[in-house]
Amino acid sequence: MAVAEQALELRKFVSPEFVLGLKARTLAGRYAHNLGGSKLLIVSDPGVAAAGWCEAVLESLEAQGLPYCLFNDVRPNPSAEQVHEGAEYFREQGCNLLLAVGGGSPIDCAKGIGIVSANGGDVLDYVGVDEVPAPCPPLICVPTTGSAADVSQFCILSDNASRTKVAILSKALVPDVSLIDPETMTTLPAEMTAHTAFDALTHAIEAYLSNASSPITDMFALEAIRLITTYLPASLADPTNLDLRHQLMLGSLDAGMAFSNAGLGIVHAMAHSLGGWLDLPHGMCISMLLDVGIAYNFPAVPERCLAIAEAMRLPVRAVDSRYGLSALRAEIDRLRNVAGIQKTLHQAGIRRGDIPALAQNAMDDACMATNPRWPTPHDIETLYEQAF
Repeated sequence: MAVAEQALELRKFVSPEFVLGLKARTLAGRYAHNLGGSKLLIVSDPGVAAAGWCEAVLESLEAQGLPYCLFNDVRPNPSAEQVHEGAEYFREQGCNLLLAVGGGSPIDCAKGIGIVSANGGDVLDYVGVDEVPAPCPPLICVPTTGSAADVSQFCILSDNASRTKVAILSKALVPDVSLIDPETMTTLPAEMTAHTAFDALTHAIEAYLSNASSPITDMFALEAIRLITTYLPASLADPTNLDLRHQLMLGSLDAGMAFSNAGLGIVHAMAHSLGGWLDLPHGMCISMLLDVGIAYNFPAVPERCLAIAEAMRLPVRAVDSRYGLSALRAEIDRLRNVAGIQKTLHQAGIRRGDIPALAQNAMDDACMATNPRWPTPHDIETLYEQAF
């Protein structure tokens, strides 16, 4: 399809209301009141609670006279079982509104709780695209890592029984409001900063390469690539600098607006398979697979890959496209080195004998549907081998 024809296609876009800036988190009580909250379930994790980021949120609820209860032991890579625990607690406590404080794990867990609370059954019944029939309870997000789960229609959960991660995509999962406060990122450890930034960068790259991209999502994606690659090294060097953290979080927000509306691709599909297999950090999985995924897609979308390189300030137009791909992969490798996440699949604990099962799980992932080049299981196995 010609570019002009693709741009003229009908598209729909979803986005929550969001507030971006210092002390945004203190508005939680006001928004909960406006959304009709009578009792809130606060979904968070121990690290966020220990850093103190729930305190201002709870104070704002108390100022509005709103009761709440805490579900604050969410694990990294939340499972379907934990979602069901949260949904039962939500019901027992008589809650009618969800408030997630944290990164992608608490936010995705809160989305899963909302699905089950409104629709019943097993959360795994809703895996896929547009399989959530009833609207979820209102959801307010206070993101702390830059994962962009707070602005997306995606929910990623672990299915421990099958050792996979599953994706649920539905406009019913778009939060009602996201209160994006860059101050919450100042306590983020360097490793988690690097992992979440690589995840956000890949959100932007895959949205730009997606077969469902559009001029709107392209605009967000390219700006996200520019911001993240510019401000990640500086943020790692000066983690309490609010200006730097603001720029990094803005890049994540742009990336979220892009991928929520354009979809993802082969890197996320492979990373979900990898993370579900060994319960590995998602951003680490992404960082190990990004360059091989771009190389695989390059023959299908070379001009778009070169535009990504240009957004990273690489002078690729003056040379042939093969050099452009090499320069792009080298820049990704440089960023990994700067971020200190040079781990290979072998070092992460993957065995070569795991690769066929990993490849099949990746093929079944919903993110593969918008990849610009359709792979075979053998293609996926080869990419895992290249990252081994």
